[in-house]
Amino acid sequence: MYAIVNIAGKQFKVTKDQYVYAPKLDGEAGASVEFDQVLLAEANGTVSVGAPTVAGAKVSGKILDHVKGDKVIVFKKKRRKGYKKKNGHRQDFTKVLIENITL
Repeated sequence: MYAIVNIAGKQFKVTKDQYVYAPKLDGEAGASVEFDQVLLAEANGTVSVGAPTVAGAKVSGKILDHVKGDKVIVFKKKRRKGYKKKNGHRQDFTKVLIENITL
C-alpha cells in the first residue's frame, strides 16, 4: 500500500513506516500531523486516482525532528571583470515518520 501525497507544495510517494524529509512544517518534535491532499492511492493492486484528490483519504504521521539539509554553494563570477561572490545556503527540513494511510 502506498500513496502520493502533497506535503507543503511537494509531492511524495509514501508507505507505512517510512521517513520523509519534507519542507519545514509548523509544529514541534513529537507532534502528530495529517495530510489530506492524497493525489493517488494504491491498496491490494487497486489504484485510486484523485481528481484532484482522493475523497476521504488521509495520511497521518509524526514529526520527529527539524533538520537542515546539506550546504549548497552559490558562486557567481564574471570573467575578466574582477567580480565574484560566494554564498552558502542550507535548507530547513522536517523529518516525518509516516504512521498510517487510510482510504
